[in-house]
Amino acid sequence: MPSPHHACRLNMPAFAAQAEPLTGRTLLQNMERLAQEKTGLQADKAVDWEARAEMRPGAGTDDDIWLHLQATTSLTLICQRCMGPVDTPVAVDQWYRFVATEDIAMAEDDDAEEDLLVLEPQFDLLAVLEDELLMALPVVPMHAACPVVPPMQAGESGAIDDAPKKPNPFAVLAQLKNTKQ
Repeated sequence: MPSPHHACRLNMPAFAAQAEPLTGRTLLQNMERLAQEKTGLQADKAVDWEARAEMRPGAGTDDDIWLHLQATTSLTLICQRCMGPVDTPVAVDQWYRFVATEDIAMAEDDDAEEDLLVLEPQFDLLAVLEDELLMALPVVPMHAACPVVPPMQAGESGAIDDAPKKPNPFAVLAQLKNTKQ
């Protein structure tokens, strides 16, 4: 069953012929996979996006359909250094060219600088937008400077020095050996 955010289905040839941009604001809570990446309740956070389609001369006799997708948002992720929340801006600015079949996409993919998409009767714009935002997430989200010093940093003295000293097991054995003699 499709999720509710998949309501922006487009007929790409008609959209490209109009040459009018489509803009929108989609709440993060309506992008289920992206919402799973964030931390905490952020009901008011949204993705602002714009899509433009155009016709360009193609290699054959027909024009190619191109789509330019731009989007921005901010997600609260977990800083991998201090484990606290970090607001992380995420942006997409991507061009796509539509091709007729998956076979054509596979054949042209290595030589194409743009991303290739297969032309479908009803193109799911918001699904592609969510995919792009997920790929734009940082692999390791971190603060530029953590607001709280993370405990147990490498090379930090103090945390280990404050631990109670355990006797050296060999010293204990040496003492046992000396007391028996």
